[in-house]
Amino acid sequence: MNKYTSQFGGGASQYAYYHDEDESSFQLVDTTKVQKPIYQRGRTKFNQNKLRREREKRAALDQANMQVLTKTQKSRERDRQRQLKKWQKQFGRAMQQRNQKTQIKNRDASVTVKETWEVVEEMDFPRLCKLSLPNIGDPVDIGTYGSLEYYDKQYDRVTTKNEKRLKRINRIFHKVTTTDDPVIRQLAKSHGNVFATDAILATLMCCTRSIYSWDIVVQKVSNKLFFDKRDDSEFHLLTVSETATEPPQDEGNSINSPKNLALEATFINHNFSQQVLKMNEERYKFDQTNPFHQKDEDGEVASVGYKYRKWNLGNDIQLVARCEHDAVMYGPNGELQFINVKSLNEWDSRFCGGVDWRSRLDNQRGAVLATELKNNSCKLAKWTISALLAGSENIKFGYVSRVHQRDSVKHVLLGTQQFKPLEFASQINLSMDNAWGILRCVIDICRKLNDGKYLIMKDPNKPFIRIYSIPDNTFESSESEDDDEEDESDKSDEGEK
Repeated sequence: MNKYTSQFGGGASQYAYYHDEDESSFQLVDTTKVQKPIYQRGRTKFNQNKLRREREKRAALDQANMQVLTKTQKSRERDRQRQLKKWQKQFGRAMQQRNQKTQIKNRDASVTVKETWEVVEEMDFPRLCKLSLPNIGDPVDIGTYGSLEYYDKQYDRVTTKNEKRLKRINRIFHKVTTTDDPVIRQLAKSHGNVFATDAILATLMCCTRSIYSWDIVVQKVSNKLFFDKRDDSEFHLLTVSETATEPPQDEGNSINSPKNLALEATFINHNFSQQVLKMNEERYKFDQTNPFHQKDEDGEVASVGYKYRKWNLGNDIQLVARCEHDAVMYGPNGELQFINVKSLNEWDSRFCGGVDWRSRLDNQRGAVLATELKNNSCKLAKWTISALLAGSENIKFGYVSRVHQRDSVKHVLLGTQQFKPLEFASQINLSMDNAWGILRCVIDICRKLNDGKYLIMKDPNKPFIRIYSIPDNTFESSESEDDDEEDESDKSDEGEK
């Protein structure tokens, strides 16, 4: 018991009060106000003043918005709101389309590669782009065949305001491959050691611009090379928006699927190239008649002239090719000019650069052509090379559009444009030195191979070209095998002689 025990019941410990421990833990607390440093003084007042000024500014702005506007101010405000909505609509749609972008699907190869085929060579585009073969001399004309109609210059005056309806012209177009050409079969006995058509050469020379898969058959007999297209291939179809940022990816029976667009473009090109000519008038005739026209054929043959030309590529390479003209016309001084006639077609401006031809073709033709150069770089380059190989003085381009976006049958011509092939080649950044270099590289590789049949194919999804060794009877029917065996024996006999 200590000295503080309560006198009221010393034994009641629950009421006892002990003070010893409290004294030991007791301490003094300083409650004086802490002095702030000079740089912190007045900060609260400054923040309050800043907030007050912002409140006053917002109040003044609200008051200004509530003021009565004059007619001029109202008109400006309406224009501003209209422009704002236009921007929101325009960029909002672009953002939506950007968000809805689908990944480009893997494309199918032009022909199914079999397990028995062996890859003998692979060439990538970056290396091919660096090749160059300058100073190729002018070709020698071996023979000319066919007949040409004259271009009707009234089509040069067509504009979007007086558009012309595209007609359906039922004429026969011959797409004969190299070894089926009777003239080349005859020339192979005495001229050259590499044989092809201008379309095949243009495909090889522009291969670095191609996106879609394609294939070319190569037959090596003794020291001679024959470049062919397959009979059932889509080699002659014109691609549409092949090099566009977002190429068409619709599938099935859609009119905007790549295959249906290619069929539509080929159909338009055939009809346009004949409609702009002076039909049923006297034709310009070459030395020989059309070698592919049979007497029992029903229908009129399209206007076409064939030139068989020979180039010396060096290293004992003599190239013989069949080239084509589409028409003839008179120049400004009355001279006769051979021309090629091609058509560019608009299928849906929303999906091919957003440039509407009907509103821009007359005033901004350069913008329309620039969009086409971007979306169809490979097709335009092949047309240009074909014109240069044939020696055409001019290329005529027609701008053809659908009457309705959802109808792929009816079309109208909105205008035409003319270029000199060499000037147009420089405009589209097409180097003939590089084109000849690529062709010479492919020929040199094929000449080193053993006799037999080979397939050159563009990879459907990568910038590569592969050369496959394939069996001799590949892509041949039982009937054509017998004919080809006889032809090969004749060719080998000529080689031995």
